[in-house]
Amino acid sequence: MTAQATGTLWGVGLGPGDPELMTVKAARLIGEADVIAYHCARHGRSIARSVAEPYLRGDQHEERLMYPVTTEGTNHPGGYEGVIQEFYEHAAKRLAEHLDAGRDVVLLCEGDPFFYGSYMYMHERLCDRYRAVAVPGVTSVSAASAALGRPLAQRDEVLTVLPGTLPTPELAMRLADADAAAVMKLGRTFGSVRSAFEEAGKLDDAYYVERATWHDEAGPGSTGRGVQRVAPLADIDPETVPYFSVALLASPAYAARKGGSGVVSADHGSNSDQHSRPGTGGEVVVVGLGPAGPEWLTPEAAQALAEAEHLVGYGPYVARVPQRQGQQRHSSGNRVEADRATEALELARDGASVAVVSSGDPGVFAMAAAVLEQAEEPRWADVRVRVLPGVTAAQAAASRVGAPLGHDYCVLSLSDRLKPWEIIERRLDAVGAADLAVALYNPASRSRTEQLGKARDVLLRHRAETTPVVIARDIGGDEESVTVTTLGELDPATVDMRCLLIVGSSKTRVVERDGTQTVWTPRSYD
Repeated sequence: MTAQATGTLWGVGLGPGDPELMTVKAARLIGEADVIAYHCARHGRSIARSVAEPYLRGDQHEERLMYPVTTEGTNHPGGYEGVIQEFYEHAAKRLAEHLDAGRDVVLLCEGDPFFYGSYMYMHERLCDRYRAVAVPGVTSVSAASAALGRPLAQRDEVLTVLPGTLPTPELAMRLADADAAAVMKLGRTFGSVRSAFEEAGKLDDAYYVERATWHDEAGPGSTGRGVQRVAPLADIDPETVPYFSVALLASPAYAARKGGSGVVSADHGSNSDQHSRPGTGGEVVVVGLGPAGPEWLTPEAAQALAEAEHLVGYGPYVARVPQRQGQQRHSSGNRVEADRATEALELARDGASVAVVSSGDPGVFAMAAAVLEQAEEPRWADVRVRVLPGVTAAQAAASRVGAPLGHDYCVLSLSDRLKPWEIIERRLDAVGAADLAVALYNPASRSRTEQLGKARDVLLRHRAETTPVVIARDIGGDEESVTVTTLGELDPATVDMRCLLIVGSSKTRVVERDGTQTVWTPRSYD
């Protein structure tokens, strides 16, 4: 007796929602399958089934895989994650019974099965025992781009696809680095996603596409799937956003040619005229924003920002500047200072007024040096460069505890990305021997975890363990905290990339005033 052959599991991508955007292969497999499986909510209706319905035979066995509800509580010891894992295991067993009986199973999946698709969880549980094949489909990102009428990316542009479930700071950082981007999984995450676009300085360039390609008007025979909606992301009410929506940052090159969002078009008169005359020599103003909000910004800097035709800088810093109509924004990641400087100089060479923004003071471990270094090239000879000061992180941190920098002091970065650690250690040793208070910038990061401990050990060669140390984190921000400790008790594990440290001299004192610790260094040296 010959053993019965097992069936094939097909993960069939249905495309973004319009049944006519399914592939010919997907339609054929749906029509031929013995079993049609699909995920559904507790009400039993399935969007995937409604898309595939025109291709169903009517006599096929249907397996409804009913998701557990994510918004309800659970007594499961593993929480919702435990519930969903049990659901996947149970669903895999149900499909395995059909496959063991030799029946082919088509598992319907909106979009593409391997692009944030639910099919992948069945695939990984069954592909080692059965033939399992994914049939690709048009993704919601491609459909959204078509609905918007703008290309996602072209030439050397890089498209970044992100889940809206990322923490807001990380999402903002990735958006600031991106040429073009698509953010999936909106719904309840929309508020966080919108904040991330705003923090990255790209909210005004972003679009929202809901239910791309869906045209299910209410009426007899309606499946209740909804209809397509396209609008600027900034105009969307978070309460109206469903899961089936995408935020898009489309091709910047296309937007520039078409005079689209965030780009000054030809009807802006004098700006356009300036940009068409290369070599007229504009100006780059490097502006210090201070350590946090607008209260730290000087009037001189605020005026320069308001007058600039272009803003250039790290995304989160650009986002701190109020938007002005007609002003173009050029955001980038945190490690491309030379590229930012070059971009600013190129814009200014064509006659534009450009503001390059830095946190704190632009002349302290920031963009002023980067711009001036690039400006030495002969091609920028006609471009004027000015630097406007800002409140430094060291000044802001010192003010929170008193006056720890009240006498001679040194400012030193512990980052060894641009200079060898040997130089840093030699300078720390000199600072310690000279008995200077020192403000330590860039004390730690995710990849630099040992430098602060080494710096502490070097300073302890010259300072007592009781030397005051101020750990200032996010000064002026929502997560501001200030800790006063000693050099001997300093724990590097408590310091992250958002901190600045001030280590006192041998004369620095700590006193209690009004229930708080005040740190100050006398001006005299008796």
